[in-house]
Amino acid sequence: MKKVIYPLILALLVVSGLVFANRETEKEAPKKAAAQPLTEAELRAARQQWEATPGGIAYKNWKASPEGKKVLAASAKIQRCNKGYSDLEAVITSLSLPAGSRLGFGVMASIDGEDYILRFDDDPQQLRSLKVNDVIMIKPHSVSHAPKYAYPIVAGEQVERDGKILYKHLPWKGC
Repeated sequence: MKKVIYPLILALLVVSGLVFANRETEKEAPKKAAAQPLTEAELRAARQQWEATPGGIAYKNWKASPEGKKVLAASAKIQRCNKGYSDLEAVITSLSLPAGSRLGFGVMASIDGEDYILRFDDDPQQLRSLKVNDVIMIKPHSVSHAPKYAYPIVAGEQVERDGKILYKHLPWKGC
């Protein structure tokens, strides 16, 4: 029995040594070509090309519609405050987002008489304690809009209630 096992183990060691010896190891990471920023002319051409697509046409029609104008006006109202990175007082109007939304965790809030979707990048458990009609102070991270939603979308950077910070946006963990 030993006479059979020893040659098999020796053969296994030799074969595995050959396999590992022939394997190429890549020590350098592949170099990616640095992306050059587009020129103004290239940006304009790309935008015109997109506006000719069905999605671009639908977006232009939405912007011209009364609903689109309302959303854009409310978005511009917050955008002015966002530039100064100032606190905004918001009243929670709903703890759920509109039906069919794919924004992750968020709530509906009223800011200066306009309704907004407050969206958060992660799922903050401390914000689950909010109730309807709670008054909070938010620092907006960004403001966006989409034809799918009848409200502007405000990404929250920080949320305070009664002087206590409930949520703070996590810093980006890039390379």
